[in-house]
Amino acid sequence: MLLMDKKADNTLFGSSERANMTAATPLAARMRPRRIDEFIGQRHFLGPDRLLTRMLEADRLSSLIFYGPPGVGKTSLAQVIANRTRAMFYSLSAPAATVKDIRQVIADARDRLASSATRTVLFIDEIHRFNRAQQDVLLDDVEAGVLILIGATTENPFFSVNSPLISRSTVFRFEPLSQAEILKLLRTALDDPERGLGKFNVEADAMSLEYLALMSDGDARKALTALEIGVLSQAARAPEREADLERDNSVTKFNLEIAKESIQQKTIDYDGTGDTHYDLASALQKSMRGSDPDATVYWLARMLAGGEDTRFVARRIAVCAAEDVGNADPMATVLAAAAVQISEFVGLPEAQLALAQAALYVACAPKSNASASAIWQAMSDVKQQPTQRVPKHLKDSHYAAAKKAGFGADYKYPHNFVNGFVPQEYLPAGAKKKYYVPKGSGHEKDIQRYLQKLQTLIQNSKPVENGSVD
Repeated sequence: MLLMDKKADNTLFGSSERANMTAATPLAARMRPRRIDEFIGQRHFLGPDRLLTRMLEADRLSSLIFYGPPGVGKTSLAQVIANRTRAMFYSLSAPAATVKDIRQVIADARDRLASSATRTVLFIDEIHRFNRAQQDVLLDDVEAGVLILIGATTENPFFSVNSPLISRSTVFRFEPLSQAEILKLLRTALDDPERGLGKFNVEADAMSLEYLALMSDGDARKALTALEIGVLSQAARAPEREADLERDNSVTKFNLEIAKESIQQKTIDYDGTGDTHYDLASALQKSMRGSDPDATVYWLARMLAGGEDTRFVARRIAVCAAEDVGNADPMATVLAAAAVQISEFVGLPEAQLALAQAALYVACAPKSNASASAIWQAMSDVKQQPTQRVPKHLKDSHYAAAKKAGFGADYKYPHNFVNGFVPQEYLPAGAKKKYYVPKGSGHEKDIQRYLQKLQTLIQNSKPVENGSVD
């Protein structure tokens, strides 16, 4: 359903009706900033001389995409822009809007621009819920400047919003609010007698507010909702009614115990298919590769607490063991494989023990990507270079026609020679290339020494058969 912001709200209801609606509005909605100076957070693009600040000061908005987690100010900033801009402002909720609604806004925007040179801003909440066809309807008019689009989304717009629409917009990434910013919001709400909880004369100790700021995890809406629940529940228990509280200036206590009862258990921000999933997987693997066991176990805990599939976590550990540890410590791959099996067998919560053991072993093991580099280079050559044929002496000779063709006739069986080694070509002439270059860490020191020994044998001695000595 289409909603028109600005001007329209004041004409739909009388003063008493608006007062009733305001009283029913949650604290988090009542405390939305009305001006840019009231907006808290996102200083990376709203600070002095920052891009969005300059746009607002000049009243020359381009189309914008606001991207970030819930409760960080995306909708609030859109409303601040609505109050500030001289353009007509419309708001749509993507789950409820239709193509007909969009076309109506566009038609009105064209008429308004032609008749009065007034531009139109369309705010679309949860724009990622628009399908491709709905997004395509906006393209031409956004590009032509008929419509200024402000889209808000909790999902990565580079995956959920059409590329042509992204290219016509400026993307602003919203970050979770800091604990200091949440505390500032809470104190503002406690002091504000009109929109906030000032009329209850709340006496809140510092530990209770700090607890809400911590547990809300950067979500202002969650913190303000918890504060409202705690204060109203305490006020309801008092023998005086609200009017008596105002008249007698009674105090409403808000302490740590009430704060703990007012906010649900801390929720872990985790999207199993979105940015959080991939970002945490990347952080886990890079921490293991970087030999930081403390970071490794923290990111592992984040993934498991968020509900990540243990099989996915085990696969990441196994990949890191093979890619980043490799032959520097072959036991890393063995432990990773065991963690895969154990996590499948026992499930959570016990699976976290095997996953932690394997991840920490990988993090603390010596590192070498020599085996990974070897296969990457070989795969590249297989795909991009001329295909090499198997040398005649290495071909299968276990059938009669092969023997007649001479396949395998000149093959030298290494175990018939001293040291179980005999020089012979295993790649076609002219195709020999060094893929595996072991590094001097962990077990690869031994591999390195052994390969050097073989090179010495090739250069300085003739192979001797039947176990005799040179």
